[in-house]
Amino acid sequence: MSEEIFEAKATQKHLRKSARKVRLVADMVRGKNVAKAIKTLEFVNKSTAPLVAKVVKSAAANARDKYQDERLENGDLVIKEIFVNEGATLKRIQPRAMGRANQIRKRTCHINVVVAKQEELINQ
Repeated sequence: MSEEIFEAKATQKHLRKSARKVRLVADMVRGKNVAKAIKTLEFVNKSTAPLVAKVVKSAAANARDKYQDERLENGDLVIKEIFVNEGATLKRIQPRAMGRANQIRKRTCHINVVVAKQEELINQ
Protein backbone atom coordinates (compact mmCIF):
# COMPACT_ATOMS: atom_id res chain seq x y z
CA MET A 1 0.00 0.00 0.00
CA SER A 2 2.74 2.47 0.85
CA GLU A 3 4.27 2.96 -2.59
CA GLU A 4 7.15 5.38 -2.68
CA ILE A 5 6.75 8.10 -5.29
CA PHE A 6 10.05 9.05 -6.92
CA GLU A 7 9.96 12.82 -6.99
CA ALA A 8 12.13 15.68 -5.80
CA LYS A 9 11.69 19.42 -5.76
CA ALA A 10 13.69 22.63 -5.84
CA THR A 11 12.71 26.21 -5.05
CA GLN A 12 14.21 29.58 -5.91
CA LYS A 13 12.84 32.37 -3.75
CA HIS A 14 13.01 36.16 -4.02
CA LEU A 15 14.17 36.21 -7.63
CA ARG A 16 14.38 39.82 -8.85
CA LYS A 17 12.24 39.28 -11.95
CA SER A 18 8.49 39.71 -12.30
CA ALA A 19 6.44 36.52 -12.12
CA ARG A 20 4.75 37.29 -15.43
CA LYS A 21 8.06 37.25 -17.32
CA VAL A 22 9.26 34.04 -15.66
CA ARG A 23 5.96 32.26 -16.32
CA LEU A 24 6.46 32.71 -20.08
CA VAL A 25 9.62 30.60 -19.87
CA ALA A 26 8.24 28.11 -17.32
CA ASP A 27 5.28 27.32 -19.59
CA MET A 28 7.69 26.25 -22.35
CA VAL A 29 9.17 23.37 -20.35
CA ARG A 30 6.18 22.17 -18.31
CA GLY A 31 5.74 18.38 -18.68
CA LYS A 32 8.95 17.92 -20.68
CA ASN A 33 11.84 15.57 -20.13
CA VAL A 34 14.52 17.28 -17.99
CA ALA A 35 17.27 16.78 -20.58
CA LYS A 36 15.10 18.26 -23.34
CA ALA A 37 13.96 21.10 -21.09
CA ILE A 38 17.53 22.13 -20.28
CA LYS A 39 18.47 22.00 -23.96
CA THR A 40 15.39 24.07 -24.86
CA LEU A 41 16.19 26.70 -22.22
CA GLU A 42 19.73 27.10 -23.61
CA PHE A 43 18.30 28.52 -26.84
CA VAL A 44 15.45 30.63 -25.45
CA ASN A 45 16.19 34.32 -25.91
CA LYS A 46 14.81 35.51 -22.55
CA SER A 47 16.75 36.80 -19.55
CA THR A 48 14.88 34.44 -17.23
CA ALA A 49 15.73 31.24 -19.16
CA PRO A 50 19.08 30.59 -17.41
CA LEU A 51 17.42 31.14 -14.03
CA VAL A 52 14.66 28.61 -14.75
CA ALA A 53 17.26 26.17 -16.10
CA LYS A 54 19.24 26.48 -12.89
CA VAL A 55 16.21 25.52 -10.78
CA VAL A 56 15.38 22.57 -13.08
CA LYS A 57 18.98 21.33 -12.81
CA SER A 58 18.81 21.68 -9.04
CA ALA A 59 15.60 19.63 -8.85
CA ALA A 60 17.20 16.91 -11.01
CA ALA A 61 20.29 16.90 -8.77
CA ASN A 62 18.05 16.63 -5.71
CA ALA A 63 16.34 13.59 -7.25
CA ARG A 64 19.70 11.93 -7.98
CA ASP A 65 20.87 12.66 -4.45
CA LYS A 66 17.65 11.47 -2.82
CA TYR A 67 17.52 8.19 -4.77
CA GLN A 68 21.19 7.27 -5.20
CA ASP A 69 20.48 3.56 -5.61
CA GLU A 70 18.29 4.24 -8.69
CA ARG A 71 21.09 5.69 -10.90
CA LEU A 72 18.84 8.40 -12.33
CA GLU A 73 19.90 10.58 -15.24
CA ASN A 74 18.28 13.67 -16.76
CA GLY A 75 16.72 11.53 -19.49
CA ASP A 76 14.87 9.47 -16.86
CA LEU A 77 13.27 12.48 -15.17
CA VAL A 78 10.25 14.56 -16.22
CA ILE A 79 9.16 17.98 -14.98
CA LYS A 80 5.98 17.04 -13.15
CA GLU A 81 5.18 20.53 -11.87
CA ILE A 82 6.66 23.95 -12.46
CA PHE A 83 4.96 27.06 -11.17
CA VAL A 84 5.89 30.67 -10.50
CA ASN A 85 4.36 32.67 -7.65
CA GLU A 86 4.68 36.33 -6.82
CA GLY A 87 7.09 37.27 -4.07
CA ALA A 88 7.46 40.42 -2.03
CA THR A 89 7.34 43.70 -3.92
CA LEU A 90 10.01 46.28 -3.13
CA LYS A 91 8.55 49.78 -3.22
CA ARG A 92 10.75 52.70 -4.23
CA ILE A 93 10.07 56.37 -4.89
CA GLN A 94 11.09 58.36 -7.95
CA PRO A 95 11.08 62.17 -7.63
CA ARG A 96 8.93 64.03 -10.15
CA ALA A 97 8.27 67.66 -11.04
CA MET A 98 6.77 70.16 -8.59
CA GLY A 99 7.61 68.13 -5.48
CA ARG A 100 5.60 65.08 -6.45
CA ALA A 101 6.76 61.48 -6.29
CA ASN A 102 5.93 58.35 -8.29
CA GLN A 103 6.04 54.89 -6.81
CA ILE A 104 8.22 52.24 -8.49
CA ARG A 105 7.39 48.59 -7.79
CA LYS A 106 10.33 46.21 -8.04
CA ARG A 107 8.67 42.82 -8.22
CA THR A 108 10.08 39.47 -7.14
CA CYS A 109 8.94 35.88 -7.66
CA HIS A 110 9.38 32.33 -6.43
CA ILE A 111 10.03 29.40 -8.82
CA ASN A 112 9.02 25.88 -7.72
CA VAL A 113 9.95 22.77 -9.72
CA VAL A 114 8.98 19.15 -9.02
CA VAL A 115 10.60 16.36 -11.06
CA ALA A 116 9.52 12.73 -11.08
CA LYS A 117 10.68 9.49 -12.62
CA GLN A 118 9.19 8.98 -16.08
CA GLU A 119 7.69 5.53 -15.39
CA GLU A 120 5.98 6.83 -12.24
CA LEU A 121 3.95 9.33 -14.26
CA ILE A 122 2.90 6.70 -16.82
CA ASN A 123 1.60 4.35 -14.10
CA GLN A 124 -0.59 7.01 -12.45
